[in-house]
Amino acid sequence: MRILNKWLFAIIIASSSSISAASLPVSVFEGEVPSLASMLEETLPGVVNISTTSTVRMRANPLFRDPFFRRFFDPPPQQQQRKRQSLGSGVVIDADEGLVVTNAHVIEKADEISVKLQNGGVFEAEVVGADSESDIAVVRIDADNLTEIPLGDSDELRVGDFVVAIGNPFGLNQTVTSGIVSALGRSGLGIEGYEDFIQTDASINPGNSGGALIDLHGDLVGINTAILAPSGGNVGIGFSIPINMVRQLTGQIVEYGQVERGRLGVYIQDLTPDLAQAFGIDRNQGAVVSQVVPESPAEKAGLQEGDVVIALDGKAVDGGADLRNEVGLLRVGKSIELTVLRDGDEMKIKAIIEARRTQAMQGANLHAELEGATFAPLPEEFKRRGVEYGVYVKSVTRGSPAWDNELRGKDVITSVNRRRVRSLDEFRQSMHGSSGLLFSVRRGRRAFFLAIR
Repeated sequence: MRILNKWLFAIIIASSSSISAASLPVSVFEGEVPSLASMLEETLPGVVNISTTSTVRMRANPLFRDPFFRRFFDPPPQQQQRKRQSLGSGVVIDADEGLVVTNAHVIEKADEISVKLQNGGVFEAEVVGADSESDIAVVRIDADNLTEIPLGDSDELRVGDFVVAIGNPFGLNQTVTSGIVSALGRSGLGIEGYEDFIQTDASINPGNSGGALIDLHGDLVGINTAILAPSGGNVGIGFSIPINMVRQLTGQIVEYGQVERGRLGVYIQDLTPDLAQAFGIDRNQGAVVSQVVPESPAEKAGLQEGDVVIALDGKAVDGGADLRNEVGLLRVGKSIELTVLRDGDEMKIKAIIEARRTQAMQGANLHAELEGATFAPLPEEFKRRGVEYGVYVKSVTRGSPAWDNELRGKDVITSVNRRRVRSLDEFRQSMHGSSGLLFSVRRGRRAFFLAIR
């Protein structure tokens, strides 16, 4: 009955006001209506649309390789390659230099990259560099009067802060959505190698990748990169790379063309309440050193198993992912100071970050016919079996060019074009400038040559 009375009251008011429609106010609000329009007018020109064209190798139908089938059915020649187009977004971070930051997966394997501005101008872009482990890339365009978005401070974000996402979802140019910061420091999602995501409920959809996440001051606080979409559409769970991480990564990419990560040489895990009690520590934040790699910077510095790292260069370390991300952003040769708890006592330990040992190499970066294979140094177990040199085929994706060329996981390649290979560097150098490849392969107890063209 209370609801009915409200409806009757509304009808009476509406009827009486309709007597003099000309006297209705322009707005039902007195004063200025709250709006993000003024801020967006300054920000939108700094967000661009990115379109790429790449060449995709088509998988050949195995029947067409069968001599019997070809003899009697004479199938038409199959197209071996096709062009693929994709869309994404980007953000201008340096108007004078024409630098645009985006996601690495947006420009991955692109033959051509076009950047479209808000005013309709289209420019061809060149790749400055990319880092697939963090999914950040930088491209450069030759354009005048660009608008860059000022960089904010993602460390100052709090859960509940209002944010705005700008991008190119489904090819719809300059789309704006709003929401809040739902969570901070999201990791362990398996999206990227280094994860410290801002989670937001601002709608992020396919095509938003590489777009801007800004605060209500118009400052860039994140680069949109992924969504959680079990139903295939937006469900209000999107992820952005914090701008403080992006700032460090783009600095290296612009200066060196890539991110050169170093290593500390420890295996780590989160400090849980149970571990804290076992170690006699009255805190629940930190990274526990579970193992120290021999001859690593950590061992040289004096880190020990059971140490709990609580700060790096004065910045608090909340857990294992936190320490991994911080170390992953440091350059080789950087001197750091770790604050460590050992047997309940706090101590300072200085270490120097060293270059990471090469653990794997992607075949796509070596030769087009090796795409889908991953190569690694020869494991010690093979050396104990009498295989003294070679490169280990760590894995091969079924149906990939490497698979079609008869390479298989656990193969050992001992020579390339009749030249022995003892390391990944020698393996890469032996293929430089070669269109055809001749591998000497050991597979189990067999040894054979494999020609790849």
